[in-house]
Amino acid sequence: MVGDYDRITIPTLAHVSGAGGRLRGLRCVHTVLGGSSAVSEEDIMDLACLRLDLMAVLTLRDGLPDLLHAVHLVPRPVEGRDWATLAPVHPANQQVSCIELIDALEEEFVRERPVREVDQGKDRAILVSVTTGSRGEAEDSMAELAELARSAGVEVLAEVIQRRKHIHPRFILGRGKLVEIVLTSLRLGANLLVFDQELSPSQIRSVTDHTDLRVVDRTQLILDIFASRARSREGKLQIEMAQLKYLLPKLTTRDDALSRLTGGIGARGPGETRLEIDKRRINDRITRLGKELKAVGEQRFHRRSRRRKRDVPVISLVGYTNAGKSTLLNTLTKSDILAEDLLFATLDPTSRRLRFPEDMEVIITDTVGFIRHLPADLLKAFESTLEELFEADLLLHVIDVANPSWRQQVATVEAILAELELDDIACLKVFNKIDCLPPEEQVQIALCGDGVGISALDATTLEPLLARAQEMLQGGLQPGRGGTGERGGEAAGED
Repeated sequence: MVGDYDRITIPTLAHVSGAGGRLRGLRCVHTVLGGSSAVSEEDIMDLACLRLDLMAVLTLRDGLPDLLHAVHLVPRPVEGRDWATLAPVHPANQQVSCIELIDALEEEFVRERPVREVDQGKDRAILVSVTTGSRGEAEDSMAELAELARSAGVEVLAEVIQRRKHIHPRFILGRGKLVEIVLTSLRLGANLLVFDQELSPSQIRSVTDHTDLRVVDRTQLILDIFASRARSREGKLQIEMAQLKYLLPKLTTRDDALSRLTGGIGARGPGETRLEIDKRRINDRITRLGKELKAVGEQRFHRRSRRRKRDVPVISLVGYTNAGKSTLLNTLTKSDILAEDLLFATLDPTSRRLRFPEDMEVIITDTVGFIRHLPADLLKAFESTLEELFEADLLLHVIDVANPSWRQQVATVEAILAELELDDIACLKVFNKIDCLPPEEQVQIALCGDGVGISALDATTLEPLLARAQEMLQGGLQPGRGGTGERGGEAAGED
């Protein structure tokens, strides 16, 4: 490669990749005019981001070779740095065998890093958050991102938070921090970067090209979790639509083959590019999914019409994800719906019949949980499912008071309910996991006038909740506000 007076541009090395986070198997030697220059910060960045075996700089003096300055990565930090510099030496006096040095480094990397897990396809991620706000808010959001990663089956190796006055338009974080992350990924054997912010297509491509790591943002992580948890036909259709809408603007981040022109025999003009064809197919698929979801929504409407004729009151459980809604439904109705300590453990709406102590029958429905920064496309895709909430005569807002951030979670749920125009339905706050609180805090919640404290695992604590819910239902509420969404077959489920 021939550069200019300023720099040498290294081409894309996609065809040469290091397996399992190992070094790439390439060495870079370049010359510098003048005897005072040595390895620069740009050289260190190339060494780290490209995972080169070695970066060597040959200085010239009076047109002749002067000294060879070499630097290489190390598996453990030395004096706070993830690279080591070899002593400058004249090329003719070079005594160290380059091959032996790199083989020894590879052996150390293998001992220090569990390469096998990476080679076997297990995702090992570094979580990254870049914020212009307070560090406390970033830490709370990062803790939630770590839970999302755990729910997706991703092993979290490290967390990086950077506060900046302005978000970098290309890399989202600073170049120095990017080098630090790459060196950390090499040392720990990470193969995935998960950003807490939603990235633009150009930012994903820039970070991917400079780190040689897969890049996922918060939205894609949530979509992946939803795709793995959806069980009903409607849920799968909704997730596919959300994923296609997310993918559509990011098609340009794929390889250059998508820009090649295509055409048929006898066609005039250049024809469509592969990128245009893929976009058209995705738009066609989105349109077809919309029609299928509309048909399913009409079936829901007819099933709910029969329910409205019987004037059976409807109670819907809402709340932040992993607040205990499914567990509460199981305890109330003696059901066995999946309930795990994971974010978005259940997605598909589930309805069961429930008989109150004073001979009153209702239908209680569990819906998908909410989360902060819920993707707009995902909220739109689940519109038909969320319409189940419009049929509710009473909302039970389940709150995990054992979570230190429960007040912020309450604000998030209330904001989403207001966005969906559901804030005019009667709502009862249910403070779950009250048994995890100290006695004085339990007393404060007991004295709270707008809620009831319970433990979803303990049926004996649910009597005040049932009494309060029945009192609100009998207080003149009008059952059935109209809507178009119900899950087929499960509304008739009875225990």
